Order: sequence, then C-alpha cells, then structure tokens
Amino acid sequence: MTKIGIASDHAGYEMKEFLVGYLDAMGYEVHDFGTSSPESADYADYAHPLAEAIEKGEFERGIALCGSGEGMTMTLNKHQGIRAGLAWEPEIASLIRRHNNANIIVLPARFITNDEAVAMLDTYFSARFEGGRHERRIEKMTVPCGAAGE
Repeated sequence: MTKIGIASDHAGYEMKEFLVGYLDAMGYEVHDFGTSSPESADYADYAHPLAEAIEKGEFERGIALCGSGEGMTMTLNKHQGIRAGLAWEPEIASLIRRHNNANIIVLPARFITNDEAVAMLDTYFSARFEGGRHERRIEKMTVPCGAAGE
C-alpha cells in the first residue's frame, strides 16, 4: 500500500476532504496534515510538515492544495528535498513527474473541479520519472550553476 501525505489551507479544504476519500477507496494509505476545517488558515502551517515528512522518507509523494496552488508550491520548494509542481491539467501532472520527478503535486483548488483533480492525480501517480537528460537537470536544481560540470 502506497503512503501519501496530503495538506491544504482553507481554500483547498473541501477538495482535500473529497480526495482523501477517493485515495482511500483507491487503496492508498493517506496521512492528512490538515487543515481540519474551512476556517481561514495559513498554507505554510501545513506545507512545512508535509515537506518535512517527505524529506524524512515517511512518504514517497504528497499532494498539496490551496486557492491558486502558488503559496503551497513556493513554500514546499523552500525545502531542499522537495520538488513540488503546480498542475492545472493532466498533461502538466504527467510532465512534473516524468521530467521533474516531482514528489509533491500541488493543485489550485479554486480553479479546478473534483473530477479534474482526480484526473490529475491518476495521471501523476501513474507517470514514471524518465531519468536520462532529466536527471542532469534535476541535479542542477540543488547544485549552483558551474558546480555540476557546466
């Protein structure tokens, strides 16, 4: 059983709750980092614990939601071991996994439907990192230019 972490702020709360049920039905073991209500909440309070758990190896991948997806993406990517990608359609969800080896998919809850979110998650989870030239590019995300043999 694949273990997945999920987190949202208030804007992503309703969709997160829907997705937790969907993922559970699909056989994933889901750990919900919050928020636990639609009351106003700060995305960083939920993004950091999700990122830390993935960095520690507690979860292979994660899902994050906020209104635009941008706040979560920016916060998650502050963590050295995180490659969070914002997806708004299935092709993007596939590419962030295949080309960027994203370990967290971020969804813009105010701009997509539950059905669109499910389509993106299905695509993201079925995609595999292609490696090859993409590995070199990912290495450059954490190593300053010039230090990686450029």
